[in-house]
Amino acid sequence: MSTTHERWTPHFHLAPRKGWLNDPNGLCQFHGTYHVFYQADPAWPAPGKKGWGHFASRDLVRWEDLGEALMPSIPEDADGVYSGSALVVAGSAPNGGDLLRLYYTGNVKYEGDHVHTGRDANEIMVTSEDGISLSDKEVLLRPEDYPSDLTRHVRDPKVWEQDGRYYMVLGARRSDDVGDVILYESADAVAWTYRGRIESAHPFGYMWECPNVIQLGGRDYLVVCPQGLPSEPTRWQNLYQAGYFPLSQGILETTQVDETSFVELDWGFDFYAPQVFEDEKGRCILIGWMGMPDAEYTSAPDDLAWCHCLTVPREVTVGADGLLRQWPVAEIDGLRGFAQPVNPAVGAILPHHHADIELLGIEGDLEMGLDGQLELSFSASEGLLRMAFADEKAASGRTERVLPLSAVRELRVLVDGSAVEVYVNHGEAVLSTRWFPTADTLLVTLHASCESAHSWEMGGEPPRA
Repeated sequence: MSTTHERWTPHFHLAPRKGWLNDPNGLCQFHGTYHVFYQADPAWPAPGKKGWGHFASRDLVRWEDLGEALMPSIPEDADGVYSGSALVVAGSAPNGGDLLRLYYTGNVKYEGDHVHTGRDANEIMVTSEDGISLSDKEVLLRPEDYPSDLTRHVRDPKVWEQDGRYYMVLGARRSDDVGDVILYESADAVAWTYRGRIESAHPFGYMWECPNVIQLGGRDYLVVCPQGLPSEPTRWQNLYQAGYFPLSQGILETTQVDETSFVELDWGFDFYAPQVFEDEKGRCILIGWMGMPDAEYTSAPDDLAWCHCLTVPREVTVGADGLLRQWPVAEIDGLRGFAQPVNPAVGAILPHHHADIELLGIEGDLEMGLDGQLELSFSASEGLLRMAFADEKAASGRTERVLPLSAVRELRVLVDGSAVEVYVNHGEAVLSTRWFPTADTLLVTLHASCESAHSWEMGGEPPRA
């Protein structure tokens, strides 16, 4: 591995040692261990079929790479083990202990356009008593079990328990090329009955991928990734979006959402397919893919042997305005090492690109630079926060993202090899991007009026095999 590639290797963001990574799947805490499965193509950049890779941790910062967990092996998933979720069912194991159920979409392709014909999507389940060894695959839903007005694009089961019953949402694309979510119900989390659908009052993209349900503060939120929204100067700037609808009533009572209420979860270049779960501390934790399907820019420059990473685990809370906030889980703070101030006159130099930078009590305009390549700026008069690349090589095709904000009072920037996450106003807004620095050290420059500005060298290490 070249020294440049070593510089780009994340230490506290999950990334594959080789091959391709995308959607996080099966997120859960089971018997005290956190499990992060993910879409994996180990053969990449050669043609291959996607399965699930597997990371595990006891503390959300030190991870073990457990390799391939699920790969295509039956006719119903012959062309890929696609995205899905996890459900921990108390007392369901043969020994009376808890049982982990993993649900995913099995992808099958035939001749055809793969939208209206030529594809099957099957919902499949495996179980585990230890989080590692998996049962045989059981097919739960086939195309004939879906509403007849849908295309062949139905996928990404999210399963949860509520009031003693089990529910599943699936992302879908209708035959009229409008996205929605379909809902199923079950008494045992195995046999499923169609319950209904959730759609927008007016068409809102042609496909809703990766549905999730967040239940916090006595309110429900429907998370979806709509495809086909027109890009605008200060919203929907990526090819595909990831966000949520705050629901006015419970998820089970909702049949229609107001598309104008959609809130983006992340405004950066690289964020998609987020998944949430509740851990044993009762925290709602979100992890997203730091990538973008079909993007024109790249995440594997100069023949990098691996592609993409995940965000750090983020705790999701509800603000006073009823909207969601995201913040790195507290365990990330434990990676902070040597601290130094960031002087607005001279900035700061860190020995490597693994850092945590925090600005508090910001007033007025702001300009912050990383190596003179990645720039963050806020104009109080315009009410706009900008993330922009000044170096094409470091950007690998990325340009600028713009976020409307009334003020920037706090800023936290996590830098980890080729991953950057920016948290604004304690998680009111987040911008995630990949960045491929060319310098050996990290130069932080700052022009702002703020009460304090500090940077920490960050520890951590890539997942061990």
